[in-house]
Amino acid sequence: MKKTIPLLSLLTSCSLLLLSSCDSHSKNDDHGHPHNEDGSHVEATSDDHDHGEEVALGTFEIGGLKVEAAQAHGSVEAGKEFGLIIKLPYNDDGSTIIRAWIGTEDRTLSSPGKGEYAPSHGDYEIHTIAPDPLPEGSQWQVEIEKPDGTKLTGSFPFN
Repeated sequence: MKKTIPLLSLLTSCSLLLLSSCDSHSKNDDHGHPHNEDGSHVEATSDDHDHGEEVALGTFEIGGLKVEAAQAHGSVEAGKEFGLIIKLPYNDDGSTIIRAWIGTEDRTLSSPGKGEYAPSHGDYEIHTIAPDPLPEGSQWQVEIEKPDGTKLTGSFPFN
């Protein structure tokens, strides 16, 4: 009986320590993006919208529309996740759909990501994984679907 009480006390203390260190509201995934307990993505706010280290790629014309682009999460390498930040020349409060992928126009081996609008920045952030191996001539490929259904496509080099 003497051994049972200290062991029980130790287990209770460990359980309480684990419970107190858990955040019951949200947690980050492996890439630092906030998620709820059920795994759903938490919408970014002005306080938590962080693209990480960004590299400005420039302004590019996509279907007659001039967009600003920046790359997040380092230089593109095969098999790794990267972020693309797109700023449209107009404010649409997130009603445009933007998809992007790294690779070729035909999406071979690519994993397209859909943009999440950040009202605090007025931009869209898209996450995608670079194909492994990277097809020859790979670039950022972008598809913009305007609120009226018009689709614009274009590409530009990654960092």
